[in-house]
Amino acid sequence: MYLSHMTTNSGDANPATRYLARAEGRIAYDVSGDGPLVVLVPGMGDLRSTYRHLAPAVRAAGYRVAATDLRGHGDSDTGFTAYGDAETAADVLALIEALGGPAVIIGNSMGAGAAAYAAAERGDLVSGLVLVGPFVRDTSGAVQTMLMRLAMLRPWAGLVWKSYLPKLYAGQQPTDQQDYLASVAVAMSRPGHTQAFAKLVAHLDHSVVEARLGDVTAKALVVMGELDPDFPDPRVEADWIAAHLDARVVMVAEAAHYPQSQRPDLVVPAVVAFLAEVSPCA
Repeated sequence: MYLSHMTTNSGDANPATRYLARAEGRIAYDVSGDGPLVVLVPGMGDLRSTYRHLAPAVRAAGYRVAATDLRGHGDSDTGFTAYGDAETAADVLALIEALGGPAVIIGNSMGAGAAAYAAAERGDLVSGLVLVGPFVRDTSGAVQTMLMRLAMLRPWAGLVWKSYLPKLYAGQQPTDQQDYLASVAVAMSRPGHTQAFAKLVAHLDHSVVEARLGDVTAKALVVMGELDPDFPDPRVEADWIAAHLDARVVMVAEAAHYPQSQRPDLVVPAVVAFLAEVSPCA
């Protein structure tokens, strides 16, 4: 692992960026705090700093917090040939092994699907799951999926995402919303990042996660924004996931796809209480 200047940190502690070496490139992450390990995984097109309002509270509760960027996102390398839920899960499991697990994985959106897949693959390394706005199956129709993939083709994928992203923040806005969205746009504009994002969108298939839900044994918490536009009915989707994972559901008012930053006043207490249950501090 290598150290460099931190550019997309996950919270107030401002930990330095570290790198996890993988076969085709490096995965960027930061880690700080002491105690049981918690790994934070963002979703497609996002940065690990999406957890900037959650990570400090988790550290303060007595946990060691590692936040990672996805392949081709943020400070991670862009030279990977494969992107998706299974590949992200493999990166997360490698990080847990490198840092000394087991860990509770908190994943948002696609990162939640990857978290569930990781738990199915290596239950010994995953002590719990917090799935935020989770994609663990393909919920869009075939026509909608095709239109999205066409819209995200290079070279305009970054522009489409920049235009679409604010819609995923329906409801209460984070206090630092404009600065954060600007940082996402800057990250997407770096050389190779738009191409990596387009590859991910073109090959994303959440059915690989759905097929493995029966293999997940870790306790899980589903956190879903009541206004999440990515699901026809967020409550129905949350209940479906909970039924397949024997999980609890927290529905978050005035929040859409990113309740961890939109409503930390509601999400932080729920997450900290769950962590105390599945991975208590000494």
